[in-house]
Amino acid sequence: MLYDWFQHIDFAYPWAFSGFLLLPLMVYWYLTRYTAQQATVMVSSTAFIRKSSSWKKTFRHALLVLRLLAVTCVIIALARPQTRNDEELKMGEGIDIILCLDVSGSMFAQDLLPNRLEASKAVAAEFVDRRPTDRIGVVIFSGESFTLVPLTTDKQILKSQIYNIQRGMLEDGTAIGDGLGVSVDRLKSSPAKTKIIILLTDGENQGGLIDPLTGKDLARAHHIRVYSIGVGTDGYAPMPVPDGMGGAVIRRQKVNIDEKLMRLIAEETGGLYFRARDNESLKNIYGEIDKLEKSKIEVTTLKRYTERFFPFALAAAALLLLEIILRYTLFRKFP
Repeated sequence: MLYDWFQHIDFAYPWAFSGFLLLPLMVYWYLTRYTAQQATVMVSSTAFIRKSSSWKKTFRHALLVLRLLAVTCVIIALARPQTRNDEELKMGEGIDIILCLDVSGSMFAQDLLPNRLEASKAVAAEFVDRRPTDRIGVVIFSGESFTLVPLTTDKQILKSQIYNIQRGMLEDGTAIGDGLGVSVDRLKSSPAKTKIIILLTDGENQGGLIDPLTGKDLARAHHIRVYSIGVGTDGYAPMPVPDGMGGAVIRRQKVNIDEKLMRLIAEETGGLYFRARDNESLKNIYGEIDKLEKSKIEVTTLKRYTERFFPFALAAAALLLLEIILRYTLFRKFP
């Protein structure tokens, strides 16, 4: 218990511990003086006194022990033991980010493991963890679009909602323009100097009320950068398809990503286009975006100290007082 206590203690004046060198000198001085005071003349009539064992003889060195303990406490008190509490204040220029995720039926293709949607959810949650000071929101889209999480700094809520994204939450389709438009709407009134959208999809625009090019123009007008990600392998991908009897069969379906559109959206808003063909490349893409969009944060560390020397000073005084009382009462030497 005492060891654990000292593990959390700092000392303002650790050089004071050099005072422990006094302890062996005190012991040496005491033993030398004690030996000199012993009688050197043997008197036969008093031999029985030397052989008898009294409590005074047993505890004859107790005063020295009390003095040594008192000096030890004084040395520790002089070293000024303190407990430290560190507090970090983070100030700076954060970034507002919207994660715009495609949740259409094709996102359940299994060319990424276990499927495109689950892989995208996992890397999005990791990305959230790497942005401790930014506000992040989540917009999902398929045949329509809506805001799953408004801009927030609550990372637990963000990750919980990301992991809870399921198939069938929205009407099926791939309304890229709607997803982009809703994302822009969430960011356009933001006071942040830097605003970005990470747009992830695995298909071509189908349906929706807003044309993707209109969404792109809206993002550019509000100085919002769009990083677009196309998810899926080249050629064909295994896709679970209902078998009509309540189950599903795996069929290979062609991967159709409108890379030209995705690249145009990214380039004209000042962002970049990426292609994720497997889990590792998708993870690396989010890592690259994380490096490109760094927040300007100043971290100030405040160290608060609480003095802990008083108990040692009090113990030293109590030990010295006890020694004085015992020296002039129970251990008093009569001439």
